[in-house]
Amino acid sequence: MSGPLVVLVGPMGVGKSTVGRLLAERLGVSYRDTDDDIVAEQGRTIAEIFAGEGEAAFRAVEARAVARALAGHDGVLALGGGAVLDPRTRALLDGRPVVFLDVDADEAVRRIGRDAGRPLLAGDPRRHWRALAAARRPLYREVARAVVDTSGRAPGGVVEAVLAALAPRGVRA
Repeated sequence: MSGPLVVLVGPMGVGKSTVGRLLAERLGVSYRDTDDDIVAEQGRTIAEIFAGEGEAAFRAVEARAVARALAGHDGVLALGGGAVLDPRTRALLDGRPVVFLDVDADEAVRRIGRDAGRPLLAGDPRRHWRALAAARRPLYREVARAVVDTSGRAPGGVVEAVLAALAPRGVRA
């Protein structure tokens, strides 16, 4: 199966973008984030898409972006936190080297802060983050071949943990 060398999934604030860039550098491959693809394609932020068309419209755009990235990218790919909500996306992730990056709620909210670009966290970020993570955690686990907890770890340590988790599956630095 062609496609990404590693796919990172997990909730907002887990460090997918930071870890993904470092992991790609370590592996000598390119990095791609489907959220960045969506912003570039749509010419507006994710928050603007949510505000203008709503979550359902955003998820449709996201599912198409993920399908394109899975078909056309061979490096490290980070998916948006809600990408796993789409059953077609989960089917496309089947058999791929997916790593679920997890984190505890307090650390995630500290990392995110009061980011206005996160429409699903508006109002009470901690409560909303916990609810989203609880609802999505089974889906992350469903698609993942490995789980790496990023809580209390520096990004470089997370990269090492991802590589160790995927080494038996043929991904090596």
